[in-house]
Amino acid sequence: MKIAAIIPARAGSVGIPNKNLRLIQGRPMIDYAIDHALNSHYIQEVYLSSDSAAMNIIAKQRQIHFIERPKSLCQNDTTLDAVIAHALAYTQAEIIVTMQPTSPTLTVQSLDGAIEKMLKEDWDTMISVVNDPHLAWQKTDAGKLVPAYEKRLNRQYLPAWYKETGAFLITKRKYITQDSRLGPKVGVYALSSQEALDIDTFADLQLARLMMHDPKVAFYVNGNHQRGLGHIYRALELADEMNSKPDIYYDTLQTSPDIFGSTTHHLIGVHGLSDLYEHIQKTHYDLWINDILDTSIDYMLGLRALMPQTKIINFEDDGEGILAADLVINALYENSRLAHVRTGPAYYLAPKLFLLYQPITIAPEVKSILIAFGGADPQNYTDQLLELIQDPTYQKYQFTVVLGRAKQHVKQLLTKQSDHLRIVYDVENMPELMSQADLAFTSRGRTAYELAMLGVPTVSIAQNAREEAHRFISNENGFYYLGFQPSQHLLKNTLDFMLTSTPEERQAWHSKLIQHPLRQGRQHLMHLINELTMEESYANTLSHR
Repeated sequence: MKIAAIIPARAGSVGIPNKNLRLIQGRPMIDYAIDHALNSHYIQEVYLSSDSAAMNIIAKQRQIHFIERPKSLCQNDTTLDAVIAHALAYTQAEIIVTMQPTSPTLTVQSLDGAIEKMLKEDWDTMISVVNDPHLAWQKTDAGKLVPAYEKRLNRQYLPAWYKETGAFLITKRKYITQDSRLGPKVGVYALSSQEALDIDTFADLQLARLMMHDPKVAFYVNGNHQRGLGHIYRALELADEMNSKPDIYYDTLQTSPDIFGSTTHHLIGVHGLSDLYEHIQKTHYDLWINDILDTSIDYMLGLRALMPQTKIINFEDDGEGILAADLVINALYENSRLAHVRTGPAYYLAPKLFLLYQPITIAPEVKSILIAFGGADPQNYTDQLLELIQDPTYQKYQFTVVLGRAKQHVKQLLTKQSDHLRIVYDVENMPELMSQADLAFTSRGRTAYELAMLGVPTVSIAQNAREEAHRFISNENGFYYLGFQPSQHLLKNTLDFMLTSTPEERQAWHSKLIQHPLRQGRQHLMHLINELTMEESYANTLSHR
């Protein structure tokens, strides 16, 4: 039984001029319908019916049949029934598949699934639909509005409501007339909401471009007491920017799943690199993001061997592996000789909550002090400051100490609370706490950037040699930097100096801190990532030709 596909594509689209030629992922929209038909296991002939010279060229390029459609069948009120009836003169096929060029998100699997269903169940006609139940209203002949449902229920409990998508209509030849393509026995083939998109407006076109630029993304991230939790937080923030759920891998030998909190993202624990590589072999990824500090060249070459076409982005990486990455983002570092490495605060990924808060107003005197050394605080600077502020001379100030998920001896530290000392654990709304502070003590990492966004005068202390290289967090940029492992004497003197600082001094620090482009970092970062994935996606579309 011969099966032919007929793709109607006239030139005179009114709503979206040149609609069928509009580019989606670097290809004309019509190209997707042609691909679906050519790649079908069942369709033996493909015809393009049009009055457009451009469509004739496309048909020749794709080596499919072209049907010159008469002007009388190119009017706004011309039905598809009449167009398909006209095309029957060019084919002897017994089953005709009408395929609309305005459904680029359709998959070949669904198209073939519908043809199979029609053949096996002996339907006369098979129509693409989407199950789209809603609470709806309709007008009676008398003009009265009445509910088009029996009972008000949540959408998932409403009875099925099938809406035609226009992607395809498959019918037996003998039922095609100038006025109809429907046989007596009509079946439906339900598509997913993504495949059901029918491009009729510019909003539909924008949505199609967004949906079809939906790379398969994976993260590899680790965090613990020594490494800190900034990598975990950043991965979760970045995952929220993706159009679909990415896979987030972590090494169970280094990272506890509890570190991720109550996220509903897709977490995958692996047992070392060999296990990670085994997982990678089972799934194709368009984008792979490493947030594991320095990478080795062996690790990166291992990824490249398994994913030669995948784009790889590394965060906070200063290892030899960066030479094998497509893009490296080091917001905590300054300058790089490598063209594919982006450095500095312009690429800092600010947490979403912080974007809702404005910088603080400098108070006449210091009353509230925040102590927050990140998720881990491996040097126990929190403990040292807690010991200092037990002195009665500090009781006139209000201290707030934040303990992170990876901080050790949390229960013991929580017992140190007093009237002038509040100790909190795993805070959900960090910008709110920071906004209440007149000054802060923190490490030389992510938390310092957050404080800078809010303009809180900040004393910064490096947790390790790596943080010593975070040059942005420096005196010249508005921070008060104490280096690595300052003495208790220096800590006390600095605390006393900051507590007695004048409003003018704190205003000067504040002004320097808020001048940096930290709030725009998310936008800059996503622009780079989208450019990279668009490049990969465009290359993939060309490879399918």
